[in-house]
Amino acid sequence: MQAEIAVFSGSAHTELAAEICKHLEVPLHPTRIKRFANDCLEVQLQANCRERDVFIIQPLVPPVQENLVEMLLMLDAARGASAARTTVVMPHFAYARSDKKDAPRISIGARLVADLMQTAGANRVLAMTLHSPQVHGFFSVPVDHLHALRELAAHFRQYDLTDTVVVSPDLGNAKEAARFARMLGVPVAAGAKERLSDDKVRISAIIGDVVDRDVIVLDDEIARGTTVLELLDLLREQKVRSVRVACTHGLFSDGALDRIGAEPDVLEIVCTNSVPVLHSSPKLKVLSIGPALAEAVRRIHGGESVSALFDAH
Repeated sequence: MQAEIAVFSGSAHTELAAEICKHLEVPLHPTRIKRFANDCLEVQLQANCRERDVFIIQPLVPPVQENLVEMLLMLDAARGASAARTTVVMPHFAYARSDKKDAPRISIGARLVADLMQTAGANRVLAMTLHSPQVHGFFSVPVDHLHALRELAAHFRQYDLTDTVVVSPDLGNAKEAARFARMLGVPVAAGAKERLSDDKVRISAIIGDVVDRDVIVLDDEIARGTTVLELLDLLREQKVRSVRVACTHGLFSDGALDRIGAEPDVLEIVCTNSVPVLHSSPKLKVLSIGPALAEAVRRIHGGESVSALFDAH
């Protein structure tokens, strides 16, 4: 007999959790989060978990550390309540950017947080558009890694793509950009980017033909928007006709959405609701990944292939 499903959400993105449950036609069970006088958190899952297939929905978004500890306490609570299996549904993994030792004496945060999740009781992780492929390997529990390229491609197919090219801001994201370009039936180009610091990048050249083309810039996430703005300067030098910007995770910190939206040659900014989109712009379009996450949860619960979701695309 298949274990009954039980879905809980931390406080990071309750709207997305509710949407996933609506598509699954299951209730979103309540979670009580209490803060003690000494600033410690206490979490109580307010529904039966015993021998159930538990899913905890919590993207790691600001305040990242608060939401991380919430997630860990929820995992511990589910394990203590004798859950049959606990899966973390983590649409955004903020620590994924800390994926390599590129300076002396620094921590590799992505690997540490992956270990913490397993220690707290995670049996499985469902993630979306991790910052780099090696992050997948930091987890010693199974990881189902989704992408939002289908949702983004469906949106852009409404336009005339005759003279369009997909541009990746850097070579690290070029493989995803190439897959996206194939889905749209257009060519791909990439920027040669060097990151000087967290808020400073240099793009020295664009590899590929973008002259007199309509451009779709594709990135995994936009935080401060530094990379996109740097790329726009180079695209103008190449006399591109128009620019549309697309990403999975629209974090838009420090006024990034306003800065990108103020650029006259940017016609549109497209992201998903993998994170709460707290800012608005006439140029912003937010696509839902709720149905895709719900289908992935249904397949995990039913013991079906999640990768098969992408086989036909």
